[in-house]
Amino acid sequence: MQYDTIRYSVRGAIAVIALNRPEVMNALNTQMRAEILHAVKRAGQEARVLVLTGKGRAFCSGQDLGDRANAAELDLEATLRDEYEPMLRAIFDCPVPTIAAVNGAAAGAGANLALACDVVIAARSAVFLQAFSRIGLIPDAGGTYWLPRQIGMARAMGAALFAEPVDAPRAAEWGMIWEAVADAEFPDHWHRRATALANGPTRAYGAIKQALRASLGNTLDRQLELEAHLQGQCGKTRDFKEGVLAFLEKRPAEFEGR
Repeated sequence: MQYDTIRYSVRGAIAVIALNRPEVMNALNTQMRAEILHAVKRAGQEARVLVLTGKGRAFCSGQDLGDRANAAELDLEATLRDEYEPMLRAIFDCPVPTIAAVNGAAAGAGANLALACDVVIAARSAVFLQAFSRIGLIPDAGGTYWLPRQIGMARAMGAALFAEPVDAPRAAEWGMIWEAVADAEFPDHWHRRATALANGPTRAYGAIKQALRASLGNTLDRQLELEAHLQGQCGKTRDFKEGVLAFLEKRPAEFEGR
């Protein structure tokens, strides 16, 4: 696929998808959603970590509504089912760790696109906005799923009803995101974070994602059973053997992702 609305690159073991419609604050249209879906699937095969970020002053302003006439005729149910769901599932199911490097405003579906990633790192100037009620809608693109789990029902309800911006430091304080970083340090910081994951035990990271997500719906007995199963699989990897050897030899481990 030729990418016109995003930029995709792989350097070393790090894949980067940069939303590239800065003239509309990286608003999501049909083409961009298809390109993100394609690129995420590529990254899962070509890299050991995936970073999603934005070009320009915004991360993503959400659904591209265009002019009022087209927006009023938009079939929202079909758009969510046919375009958003495959894209979000691809990010959620990506076999490698995913980082949202939120460089600026993340609004509406753009905010929830970021929250679909495993880790969210934001510039301190960034804001997260569940803007949906301003135009008579509910949070979508997974917003009603992510928010109560990450920040609790009270804060999720307030964010959705009042549609007020949550700045990055507060989002970090609430647990909506992993960390907020000074703007000047932001590009280097997320790259260091991505490099650390790219050099890590990739299969163990996949198992961590699976186990933590399953815990939300599991009983203790089922979770302990899952832990034992996944740990057994991790214990058979080359990275586990390397990790133990490096520990005994008092040196940094050199993981291969196998």
